[in-house]
Amino acid sequence: MRFDILTIFPEIFISPLKASLLGKGIEKGIISINLVDLRDFTEDKHKSVDDTPFGGGCGMVMKPEPIVKALESIDSNFNRKLSIALTPNGRLYDQKLAEEYSGLDQLTIICGRYEGIDQRIGDYYVDQEISIGDYVLSGGEFAALAIVDSVSRLVPGLLGNKESLLEESFNQGLLEYPQYTRPRDFRGYQVPEVLLSGDHKRIKQWRHRKSLERTEKYRPSLYNEYLEKSGSS
Repeated sequence: MRFDILTIFPEIFISPLKASLLGKGIEKGIISINLVDLRDFTEDKHKSVDDTPFGGGCGMVMKPEPIVKALESIDSNFNRKLSIALTPNGRLYDQKLAEEYSGLDQLTIICGRYEGIDQRIGDYYVDQEISIGDYVLSGGEFAALAIVDSVSRLVPGLLGNKESLLEESFNQGLLEYPQYTRPRDFRGYQVPEVLLSGDHKRIKQWRHRKSLERTEKYRPSLYNEYLEKSGSS
């Protein structure tokens, strides 16, 4: 799978893309990353990618010209492809979208900055506008890294143990159950006895119950959605 990332700060990606699973995925050729510097597609001597907003207001807005020229420069000879712009006003990113994206051949990501991107990009030049949450980041680069990581780990061949994907948070519509490892007794805090029982049926039941409890406590909207889908009350 190939990711094309349009940004004014390509250097932000250098270190993360060399480490951990992403680095291994790139090295093995399972994924590839094409960093596109938007300043390379400007025409003035200052390489300006932003300008003041029409109608007034504080801050600057990313101009459409460099973004469109960068999009047009990208090799898009792929069957399953999608382009997205990262913006606070977009659809909320979730595990379902990550799974959808992992089936693509190419995902193009535009990293927003300043007060946002000229709306004509979202209206006419990309397939989707996406937000990773209701909080403010200094730029879309950090959101792009989150998307690349969450999608890449679902691409076949990246994770060594495929079964580990099945029990992760959100895959069943719930947060994951609590996990424990050695030592059994840490400063008086004990591992739950059921996990030491060897009774796989009891362990499975305990884990499901804990997933329900944790989801109800920390993500009530997700919990209610799960109940609706499962027909529970």
